Amino acid sequence: MIDADTLLFTITDLKQYVYCPRIFYYHACLPRIRPVTYKMKAGIEAHEDERRKASRRSLNMYNALSGTRYFDVPVQSAVLGLTGQIDEIVETEGELIPVDYKQARKDGHHFKLQLTAYAMLLEETSLKPINRGFLYLILTRKAVEVPITAKLRREVKRALLEMRAIAEQEMMPSPTDWRQRCADCEFRRFCNDV
Repeated sequence: MIDADTLLFTITDLKQYVYCPRIFYYHACLPRIRPVTYKMKAGIEAHEDERRKASRRSLNMYNALSGTRYFDVPVQSAVLGLTGQIDEIVETEGELIPVDYKQARKDGHHFKLQLTAYAMLLEETSLKPINRGFLYLILTRKAVEVPITAKLRREVKRALLEMRAIAEQEMMPSPTDWRQRCADCEFRRFCNDV
């Protein structure tokens, strides 16, 4: 049970933090300011469309012969201070496999950490070990298997500690080193130093 004083971040906050810490800062410290871009709207629509398609696909792309699919599964962890919603969970006879849909062509590191966080919450909720998950890349229609490693789990925990410090101290982090990301960012006009 999560008490009212627990500061909960969303798993999307984690993904945004890893992509660019400032996006998380704006969301956590200036929550009323959230420009919505065309890319964001397109991503939401693609996710909704993908859920319908996924229910008709076989499980072969997840290396499973049979199983049950669950969509839009809410997960939460008081231990990690995280909450989220998994796009799809495939339950086979021996395992639970989280699947995260991405409106992308590549499986970026921030996506892998997001999937790892989903796996960690699913593990806590189900009390079953989660050893792998999949990123389903909508633009290429490919499922990329991601091993849920100890290294990725440590990265998630470290990022959460850094996020908590930013939110509690309202401390503006440095911008991303990948400045090409700034071109399409909804907060581009807020960062005067990039």
